[in-house]
Amino acid sequence: MPESSSLLRRVYDFAPLNRFSLGKRFLIRAIGLAAFFFIHILGQTLRWRIEGWEHFELARSSGRGIIFTFWHNRVLLATWFWRRRGIVVMTSQSFDGEYIARFIQRFGYGTARGSSSRGASRALLVMVACMRHGRDTAFTIDGPRGPRYVVKGGATLLAKKTGGLILPFHISSGHYWEAGSWDRLQIPYPFTRAVILIGEPIVVPSEASDEETERVRSRLQRVLDELRERGDRL
Repeated sequence: MPESSSLLRRVYDFAPLNRFSLGKRFLIRAIGLAAFFFIHILGQTLRWRIEGWEHFELARSSGRGIIFTFWHNRVLLATWFWRRRGIVVMTSQSFDGEYIARFIQRFGYGTARGSSSRGASRALLVMVACMRHGRDTAFTIDGPRGPRYVVKGGATLLAKKTGGLILPFHISSGHYWEAGSWDRLQIPYPFTRAVILIGEPIVVPSEASDEETERVRSRLQRVLDELRERGDRL
């Protein structure tokens, strides 16, 4: 891993696009900018209800670092709600991953490049280093390709390595358009209501066995399922 100042600079800077064709470079820049303005305008119209904020405050006051976890199809509202906090997220090294990285970086996020299929180990090492230098991290916990609403193991592994607290949350909106993507991405209508439900922080002991770590993953699955069911009813 590069030294801390270089690492932190790189996760918050736009990545070079040299490996892409001229046309794809233009699209990455254009889509990233358009998505930023769309979310920026949309986010200001929403009416928020927040439940469980005390769980965030508890995690923040612990000084251990936070690993935010949520479902992939709620990423637009999550990007808006947690903006300007310097949170580092894992993004893929694909064409889609590059324009996603650019619009979330405009909201003050950092990006660790990789995914479950490409570069995951290196990206996880970057997230470990970022947490050890005081940055929080986040996972779209069923991404990048699903199955939808199935928790993967990245957050529990990161928590075990760093001592960070896993903080599950869920966001639901009153009215939205649903995309035809694998995750059925939800795009809220302007001026709709939105609720964020934040669960209790979850600890993974550094000495946890594989079986114990799996039990934590199963617990995280149950918590996120419960938050989604409750949020979608509200």
